[in-house]
Amino acid sequence: MRLPFRKPDAFAGGARSHDEALAQARAAAPMPLVETEPRWARAWARVLVGQAPWTARELANASGARARTARTSAPPSKATATSAPSIWETLGITSRATAVELKRAFRQRALATHPDRGGDPSAFRAVQAAFKEAERRIAQRAPVRPRSR
Repeated sequence: MRLPFRKPDAFAGGARSHDEALAQARAAAPMPLVETEPRWARAWARVLVGQAPWTARELANASGARARTARTSAPPSKATATSAPSIWETLGITSRATAVELKRAFRQRALATHPDRGGDPSAFRAVQAAFKEAERRIAQRAPVRPRSR
């Protein structure tokens, strides 16, 4: 007769590390263990209680990751291989933009490309670098002086 699996006893304070917890679980289990990725374990736990396996946010993040993978795995075209977009194109403004317009454009692009919101980390870094360079160039411009009468 096979005994059911019992969780390792945490009476002595529990494991101090992941490896220690895994060793305790292997010692307590009557058969070999297989580690599962946390997102799949959460999905299975949701299914067991009658919920959908994925939340809307997880589905959106997964589809964004697939789209980013597809974009990065595609071979570069001749146009992108030879020239990178200008800082103004990256920010979506013209070279005549004011400091206020620059800041507004940067905020919009940063929100769209930020990794915490499903954006691409390299695109976010490109937006940050473009903003710093555009800010430097705008600061170097000669100040506009009003005409004296």
